[in-house]
Formats: sequence, structure tokens, C-alpha cells
Amino acid sequence: MAGKATITDVAARQVLDSRGNPTLAVRVWLSDGVTAEAYAPSGASTGTREAVELRDRDMAVFRGKGVLKAVAMAKGAVRSRLLGMEARHLAAVDAVLAELDQGPEPVGANTTTATSLAVARAAAESEHLPFYKFLGGGASVPHFCPCPSLMCSTGGAHAKDGTDFQEYMFVPVGATSFAQALRMGAECFHALRDVLAGRGLPTSQGDEGGFAPPLAHNEDALELLCRAVEQAGYACGEDVAFALDPAASELWRDGAYHLEREGVTYSSAQMVDLWERWIGSYPIVSLEDGMAEQDWDGWRQLTERLGSRVQLVGDDIFVTNPTIFQEGVDKGIANALLVKVNQIGTLSETLQAMQIARRASYGLVISHRSGETEDTSIADLAVGTAAGQIKSGAPSRSERVAKYNRLLAIEEELGAEASFSRPFLAVAPAQA
Repeated sequence: MAGKATITDVAARQVLDSRGNPTLAVRVWLSDGVTAEAYAPSGASTGTREAVELRDRDMAVFRGKGVLKAVAMAKGAVRSRLLGMEARHLAAVDAVLAELDQGPEPVGANTTTATSLAVARAAAESEHLPFYKFLGGGASVPHFCPCPSLMCSTGGAHAKDGTDFQEYMFVPVGATSFAQALRMGAECFHALRDVLAGRGLPTSQGDEGGFAPPLAHNEDALELLCRAVEQAGYACGEDVAFALDPAASELWRDGAYHLEREGVTYSSAQMVDLWERWIGSYPIVSLEDGMAEQDWDGWRQLTERLGSRVQLVGDDIFVTNPTIFQEGVDKGIANALLVKVNQIGTLSETLQAMQIARRASYGLVISHRSGETEDTSIADLAVGTAAGQIKSGAPSRSERVAKYNRLLAIEEELGAEASFSRPFLAVAPAQA
């Protein structure tokens, strides 16, 4: 009977991610003949409490980043435990994967992530459902295509010659469909290239496709974004707003924030002051990791001061971990959760964290990683769970664009069933 297919085989191989580093691809086979494959992404700026990847650490091969040990784990311990399990019982499958990764010989979050997603994709295929509908329970209800935050300028761990802060993004708040939002974001992205070139600045790109100009001040990037939006024919705030991911944990040392390009050091209170000034001066609708994961007091200050004015997204501080995230909710930290499956290691645990966010009325942002692949699972996850938002990098590199193109296909497939998520109200035009 459809949907009751059992796992008959698991295989894995080493492949490359978007940075040219090895990662893991896992394929599963079911008793009804269905097969499906998924890839594990990898981050550069990672939370200290993230689930840990399994790497070979043989410095003579791929600079120690090989994943042949993870391949062996998938073909060995994982395969032997999953054979005969029903693919549709994903929570049970993921419980086995979590148990294996917590045992004396951890199989690695890269192994559990790729396997969990591959099993879920196979189960969807077995039930003759698109992956997003399987994730949504198969119900025939309107599906929300997410509002994208499109990478445009980058720095930090993703582009060492760029700004101190890691990500500046365009958010097409005036769009009424995903296709229109993607077009608006892409047009602003290309306009930014022209603005940079017109000022004699390089248009080299970082890990996620954003431009990485060497700017004297981090705020200069926002002024360039404003010019690009205008040059593309849109109004700042009314049509296109901004989202930031400073990745503040990367700047935190000895109890303070070190902005090396500007040669300044800020206390937690001064960082909150900086974000308040920027939010008052530019159409910023979302601020991710505005404070370091270690700085819970700073996060509390930020949330109390700005939580009613802007989306405050927790990434490194929560690492998509239901237990850690619940602690943050209980303490009133942030008001949105960044969702990365490989931070926690399985799809079931990811969905559990998302459910906590919904109960607490927190926003949800589905996210890629800096080391990505052509796997499009997060696009289906965003639609299937009605998360409302997605960030997948710039509209310029194939591993990023693959997710956006998948969302275009989903929106077209859904037709009248599709609704476009508009999580942000239009904000006042920038005064920069």
C-alpha cells in the first residue's frame, strides 16, 4: 500500500559543496521501488552549540575536510539500523539517527541531516506528493510562498575583505507574488553592481554570492543599498527594505564587540545603540544575530529596546535546537527563529523547534548555509510549513538560485492555491 514502504537500502558518497569542500550525499531506496537523495550543507560562521559534522581530519586530503568517515557511517551503522523501517514514520527514523549521533561513535550531523532529508523525500515520493505538500501534511489548503531576503553585500566570515558585518539583504516588501519578489530583488542586485562599478569599487563576490566591496565603514553598505534600490526604479521602504545578519558572535571577544575595519570596540549597550540608530535611519525590517550567542544580557537589552519595531532573528543563539530555543522564548529573547536543518541534525527536530516558534508567536526564517549544494529541500520546507520567509543567498550563484527557481516552480504549480507571504508592513522611506 502506498505510504507503507520500508527502507531497503542506504548509500552515500562524498561530493563537493559550493566552496569546493567535501560534503555528504545520501540516497535511500524503499520497498516500492522509490529512491531519493539529499545533500548536507555546511556553515562557516557556526554556533558553538550546533550539532557537529563528522570530518576525516586527514590534512593530506582536502585539507582535513573529507567526509569519507561519514560516508562509512551512513553505509554502515545508519544503514543497518534503518533497514525495514517505514519511511513515512519520519519521527521514528530521526530518533534513531539522533541516538546514533549521541552514541560513543557519533555519525555526524552531516550524516543525519542528509539521511533524514533523503528519507523524507522518499516518503513523499512514495505517497505521490510533492515534497512541500508532504511536509504540510498533504492537506489541500492554500500554501504560502515565502518572502525572500536576497543577499546583496557581504563580509565577515563569508568575505574577509568586505565589511565587519556578514550579510546585507534586499527584502521586496512591496511584492505580491514570489515571482515578482525575486524579480525585484534581482533587479536591485544588478543595480548594486552598477553602483559599485560606478564608484570604482570591486564587484567580487563572497561565499553566498553577495558583493564584497572593501568599505571604510559598515554603514556605507546601507547607503549603497539605498542608491541601488533607487537606481532599479523602486522606493526604499515602500517597495524594497533591508535585512541584516551581522553575525555578531564572530565579533565577540573578551566581553565586547570588535569591529576591526572601523577600529572600534563596542559594549553590548553600544551595539544596541548602533542598531537603534540604523533602524531609525534606514528601512531595516529584520536583524539577525545582532548580538553574540554568548551575550544573553545583550540580547535581552536588544529585544526590550527594539523587539516591537523590527524582527529580531536568533541564529547562533538558538541553533534550531528545541531545548535551547525554548529557553530563549521563556526569557523573552528575540522574536523570530532562523531555521537550519543541519544545525540540529534531523528534519523532525527542526519541525519541533518551528512548532515552539508558532506557539510563542515568533517569526520563522528558513535559511541556507554558506557551504551549499544544489539540494532544494529548504524551498519545499518553507512552503510546506508556511514559514513565510526564506534566505538563500544572492540571485547569482547556481546553488543559491536553485532554491529560488524551485520556489518559482512551486508557485506556478500551485496556481490559485498559492498565497504570497508578506510578513513585513511597508516602512518609511530611508532618510540616508
